[in-house]
Amino acid sequence: MTQTEKSDRVRRAVVLLTVAGSLVAAVIGSGLVGGTSIADAAGGAFAADATVLAPAGFAFSIWSVIYLGLLAYAIWQAVPAQAAKPRHRAVGYGVAASALLNAVWIVCVLAWRIAESFVIIVLLLCVLLATFVRACRSPQRRTVAELVLIDGVIGLYLGWVTVAAAANLAAWLADIGISAWSEAPGVPGTLTLIAAGLVALFTAWRGGRWAPAVATAWGLVWIAVGRWAEDPAAPVVASTAIVLAVLVVLLAAWRFRARTRVESADAAREPAAAQYATER
Repeated sequence: MTQTEKSDRVRRAVVLLTVAGSLVAAVIGSGLVGGTSIADAAGGAFAADATVLAPAGFAFSIWSVIYLGLLAYAIWQAVPAQAAKPRHRAVGYGVAASALLNAVWIVCVLAWRIAESFVIIVLLLCVLLATFVRACRSPQRRTVAELVLIDGVIGLYLGWVTVAAAANLAAWLADIGISAWSEAPGVPGTLTLIAAGLVALFTAWRGGRWAPAVATAWGLVWIAVGRWAEDPAAPVVASTAIVLAVLVVLLAAWRFRARTRVESADAAREPAAAQYATER
């Protein structure tokens, strides 16, 4: 076995183990096996009515899709035929790091360490941004499996965590007694939401992928629903969230169209280039 083959084997095992650990932590954090759920942990700091940036409860159902995608990716990348694929080498350790950080975040929340949880989710966001950029950088044409389990899963994960990081900041600052994060009009929350929106716009511009835009828009819309339908009511925050959601989706659609045009043109040139090389 060569050193490269050993490295591939280690990477595949690390991805499997970290994703499995993240899933175990998620089950514990859900409260399904007893104990306190994340929504009720830390004195309710992450409840749907805790801050002006808290998404309505149904928003968190996206985690089920993300976890299912991570599990599918971990199993798929462990198949021997996938071991040496360049895209797994590019994103594998990023996926593993994100799964590990997610598990640590859950532990922090359950331990009532809200400040630490914010630091962890910022690190998670940075890891996902770097992994997403690496995933987009590959010049190779993608298979359907790669589009779904790499671009799609990492994109959904990144898009949701972009919104979740803003909500986490609000949870922390409201918990330490800064009322502007838990009461209308929620001006600091609005500014934080705009900052998260800028990250999402960068992601849409850089990748031109639907998954992160959809996940970000999902989170923003549910923040808007929460601030219109539940206390603390914050119409300014809700309106800002809707505007940002629309902008992110529109920019992603524009960049997706531009990217697919370039890829189609490149694909059309490949047969002509091959024929020219053959004739020479």
